[in-house]
Amino acid sequence: MVSSPHEAMHRIFQHDTRLFSRVSKVLGCDLPVPDSVTILPTDLTETGPVERRVDTLLRLDSAEHGAFLLAIEAQGKKDLTKPASWAYYTAYLWSKYRLPTALMVVVQDHATAAWAQRPVASGPPQLPTLTIRPLVAGPHNMPVITDPAEAHEDLVLATLAAITHAGDPAIADILKALSTALRNEREDNKREDVVDPIIELISQGLGDRPAKSLWRNLVAVDLSFYKSDIAEELRDEGRDKGRAQSRAEDILFVLEQRGIEVPGEARDRVIGCDDPEILRRWFARALTAPAVEDIFDNE
Repeated sequence: MVSSPHEAMHRIFQHDTRLFSRVSKVLGCDLPVPDSVTILPTDLTETGPVERRVDTLLRLDSAEHGAFLLAIEAQGKKDLTKPASWAYYTAYLWSKYRLPTALMVVVQDHATAAWAQRPVASGPPQLPTLTIRPLVAGPHNMPVITDPAEAHEDLVLATLAAITHAGDPAIADILKALSTALRNEREDNKREDVVDPIIELISQGLGDRPAKSLWRNLVAVDLSFYKSDIAEELRDEGRDKGRAQSRAEDILFVLEQRGIEVPGEARDRVIGCDDPEILRRWFARALTAPAVEDIFDNE
């Protein structure tokens, strides 16, 4: 099953088709900025029954250096079957388009990076024939950007760097720098078309890691102008918490009016509950329960 981080790690190159030339500088290849970039179909299926799809496929054209294809794969973990698939992709694309074909793999952890960048040959040691040696972008070589000004210089590159460092101890500082840079971009240039897709890509790229919760909070506070699914989800949660708090206060008020003592432990339990169904049951029992303990029966 394709995960959100998997999609974000390669779709960001579709969002900004010239991103690869900047990433190549970071990774030591320093390829020139192409004159044009074309997003190509990713379906590499032949007439046979086996279906094969590369994650993102770009054609980069330059008047000075010619054209080449770039296949981009997002890889979440080590998979011993992948080198053979990557060999198929590059050989098939080379044959189909008659253009030099490169492969880049984007990862989010050091172990996967170390595995992915090892060269793998299709033949025996004496006859390596076709060797896969992908360019790998991950936490081992992407920059840790914690300065909002630096993040603002290239928001898309900073976004990719944040996604590859999703499990890094410095992720809180990285995301704070990005949220500040995005807020400044929105306030200075009024460019929702620049800011909004990046907010979504970051949310997608963090997956279910603890950093996702931090990013949601930053969106709610630093990027409160943002209107999207994640923003609406946060606002719905806020409304739900408000309703739960109101119902909890109603329960305590009823018990107080009936002269029933509510010890601190019971009060904390009522206030700390955010399940509307449980609170509804407790409220109904609070109307008639002879003691506060009775509203918690069978819970």
